[in-house]
Amino acid sequence: MFETWDITIPALTGEKPRRAYAYVPDFCGRDRAVRLPVLYMFDGHNLFFDEEATYGKSWGLLDYMEKNKTPLIIAAVECHDPDHGRLKEYCPWSCEMPGVGRLAGKGKTTMDWLVNTFKPYMDENFPTLPDREHTFIAGSSMGGLMSLFAVMKYNKVFSRCAALSPSIWFGREKLETMLRSTRIKTDTVIYMDYGARELGYHPEMAGQFRHVTDLLLERKVDLTSRIVPNGNHNEASWEKQIPFFVGALLYGLEDG
Repeated sequence: MFETWDITIPALTGEKPRRAYAYVPDFCGRDRAVRLPVLYMFDGHNLFFDEEATYGKSWGLLDYMEKNKTPLIIAAVECHDPDHGRLKEYCPWSCEMPGVGRLAGKGKTTMDWLVNTFKPYMDENFPTLPDREHTFIAGSSMGGLMSLFAVMKYNKVFSRCAALSPSIWFGREKLETMLRSTRIKTDTVIYMDYGARELGYHPEMAGQFRHVTDLLLERKVDLTSRIVPNGNHNEASWEKQIPFFVGALLYGLEDG
C-alpha cells in the first residue's frame, strides 16, 4: 500500500502544502494484527518516483520494498522550497555556508514538527510499532546530517539512523560538540557511508569522515561505516545502498 496526501508545516512554510508519503507492505492489510517498525526519511520527493525527483532520478525505493517484501513502513515528506529552503530546513544549526553565506538553520524546528506532529499522525493512522526500538530515521546529504542530528538529539524517539553521504563538512565544530556531548543510549544503531568518488568534493573530506567515525565509536554506538566503491553524490548511487542501510537498520530486531 502506498499513500500520498498534502500536509503543512506552519512553523516553516505557513499554509503552503507539501506532499507526504507512506509505504506500508501489502501483507499488513491482510493481517490487521501485524505492526511494523517505521523509517522516517528526508527528501520524500526523491525517494519513490523518477517523475517527482529533483533531478529526474529517484532512489527507486518503492520498487525495492515491494520486490523484497521488506517488513518496514516508510514515512517521508517532500522538501524542495526555493531561497535555500531545503538547506535551512535540513540544517541543524546556523552558520556560514560556502556560496550561500550565513544560513539560519531550522533543523530543530523541522525535527520538532516531525516528532510532535508527523509521527503521532503516522502512529494513529498506520500499523506502526511506535516505540523507540522500532523507530528509525534516514536521509542523504543534508538529510544525512539531519539523520545524525535526529538520532543524537532525539535519541529518546529514534534508536537507529542511516546517514548516506552526510554533509559532515558543514558546521564541523558544532557537529563535533554534538557528537561528543549529547547523551545517547549505547544501543543506538548508526549506518553511515560516503562515496569514494565524492571524497574529493570537499577539502580533507576523508579525514573528516574518519574523525566522525571515531567520535561515534567513542560513544559506543553500534556503527556500520562504509566507503562505497565508485559511490557518488546522487540518487542513483544512494539507490544501490538500500540493501546495506535497510539491512543495518533491521539487523537483530527479528531476534528481539
